[in-house]
Amino acid sequence: MAVEVFRDGWGIPHLRAADPLELAYAQGRNAATDRAWQLEVERHRAQGSSAAFLGSDSLEWDCFARQARLADTARRCFARLDPDTARWVRRYVAGVNDGLRQGADGAPEFAATGLAPGRWEEWTPLALWLSHHILFAGFPGKLWRERVAELLGEQAVHLFATDGPAASGSNGWLVAPEHTATGAALIAGDPHRFIEAPGIYQQIRLACPEFDVIGLAVPGVPGLGHFGHAGGVAWAITNAMADYQDLYRERLRRTPAGVEALGPDGWRPAAAHTETVEVAGGEPVTVEVVETERGPVVIGGPDGPDDALSLRYPPRVREELGFDALPALLRARTVADVDRAFDRWAEPVNVVQAADTAGGLLHRVAGAVPLRHPENLARPVPAWEPEYAWQGWHAPLPRAEVGGWAVMANQRALAAPLGIEFAAPHRAERIAELLAGSTSWTGQELTAVHLDTHLASAGPLLDLLAGLTGLSPAADRLRTELLGWDRRMAAESVQAARFAALRSAVVRRFAAVPELAALAGPSGRPPLFAPWLSLTARIGYALEHLLVTDLLPGVDPTALVRAAVEALAAAEPSAQTWGERHRLAPWLALPAEEPEPWPALAGDHDCVLSTSSVPGVTDLCGRASAARYVWDLARREDSGWVVPLGADGRPGHPHRRDQLPLWSRGELVPVVTDWNKLSKESA
Repeated sequence: MAVEVFRDGWGIPHLRAADPLELAYAQGRNAATDRAWQLEVERHRAQGSSAAFLGSDSLEWDCFARQARLADTARRCFARLDPDTARWVRRYVAGVNDGLRQGADGAPEFAATGLAPGRWEEWTPLALWLSHHILFAGFPGKLWRERVAELLGEQAVHLFATDGPAASGSNGWLVAPEHTATGAALIAGDPHRFIEAPGIYQQIRLACPEFDVIGLAVPGVPGLGHFGHAGGVAWAITNAMADYQDLYRERLRRTPAGVEALGPDGWRPAAAHTETVEVAGGEPVTVEVVETERGPVVIGGPDGPDDALSLRYPPRVREELGFDALPALLRARTVADVDRAFDRWAEPVNVVQAADTAGGLLHRVAGAVPLRHPENLARPVPAWEPEYAWQGWHAPLPRAEVGGWAVMANQRALAAPLGIEFAAPHRAERIAELLAGSTSWTGQELTAVHLDTHLASAGPLLDLLAGLTGLSPAADRLRTELLGWDRRMAAESVQAARFAALRSAVVRRFAAVPELAALAGPSGRPPLFAPWLSLTARIGYALEHLLVTDLLPGVDPTALVRAAVEALAAAEPSAQTWGERHRLAPWLALPAEEPEPWPALAGDHDCVLSTSSVPGVTDLCGRASAARYVWDLARREDSGWVVPLGADGRPGHPHRRDQLPLWSRGELVPVVTDWNKLSKESA
């Protein structure tokens, strides 16, 4: 059988080949033809060479990618792959290389930047995966917690312990057979990531005589690691919010023999060399790359006035990303097969949910989490103190039985022993509340759960508002209006927009309190980590906790809310709806010359319909559902999926943005499994 490419009405590729190796080739070639610009941007980002054509805005990332040794780590991880997995990845890379030229011909971004398509190495897919996830565990949050402890005291650190403005999240829920109309399980959810154009996930079908799987692929990476439905078994993941990366304070010195680092056994040699980062429109920048026995130095260096910081992360230590799990997942037939495949998983650390047609259910954590001192989780620790060394790996990782349903929405639950900052429980509690409303769920009905806009985190602010007395008439009218609001962040709601305006005003007043404003001063850290260190953003995400504590010196929440509502009322509250203020704002590697009209959105960060803005900074939405899916184990063709933009990444292509209206309305594209209903492409 030759490789065959089919498309459904949405341009979603369905690939069929004679064996898994040829199918891997077909997947790589399809990714290159449909997403050439995206693949090459991500390859250069993983190698630390994107500033050469994107300019100085990409310089900080390129320096970090080189200092963190992302490409070198990918090489080492590839060398440790099982031989069969290595062959499979090579075939995928061969397909990418064979398709890039054709894909680039249809992508005007190459000409606009002067970029020529390059050649992928056998380890490049691993580098892309690592680049996508190196910040996933949020190690820069340790810099924030250290700063809070220094300026406000240890007692204040936990007040900000929630998923911050730069975190990736997700909803996932598994409905057991006894709670569905068909008697077969349902799996649904949506990963929450910064929305990129083209998108991080590609809907695809991979079929050969050995397996036939639909799912969401990451362009540039073979297989379906996160979300898949093989007919008899389906799986999905959420971010476990585990902490598995550490920052070490390093004392470095230069000697005639080279750079040395102070460790538990005294001064030891550190590897050091320099690299040059090319910058479009600017001068080249020389980066010193230093690696101690803990890991690569990502902040500071031997000549800095302060301790440097090295990053210790599992793929660098173990030389393993978990890619051996990917072909095993494609071959899975049962929950037990999925479970065994995820035993090989490493990066990132996820909560896995799976179900099969025989009634098997799975709810577990998968990945590599080191055993170490609790202080390692909180902040940077001294490299020269032996008690902060890693002591092995958490095993077995947590798992739980599924009773009726299982929900994971990044809350402090199954993975609680493995992390320190989790999402507020609101999304998880709301999903569970909605699932409890029926014992005969269908896949189509589950889409309503995706769309729920109830904002439980509004409670503390509204409670404070309710207790205010002596307000001006205008402020009292605004208070009455907000207290009568249904707490739903509906796109058409003026009250939701006014609540968001009040929330932002309160956040900004918190940030202006002198005792807190010191946190907004210069941190001395690279700009790349600014999202984790933004005082206003941190207050915006932790506001519900800050409104009800007396642990912050100099802060009177009641007075701040009073001042904010009076100021908002005096300015005559806007008649704008929430959707008019809360529009999608995706990241584009090369911004369009003419701004695109992005849709109005419902939802908010703590809604099940999680569309995150940054209160106090902007109401625009940069992070939202990077895909939505419902996997039906009764009939795969009754499943549904959608991505924010479309199946193709090429400007002007009919399937570049065609799913955007459905996504913004919360609708799903039906999964097509009948080959006779698909259109076959010519060879």
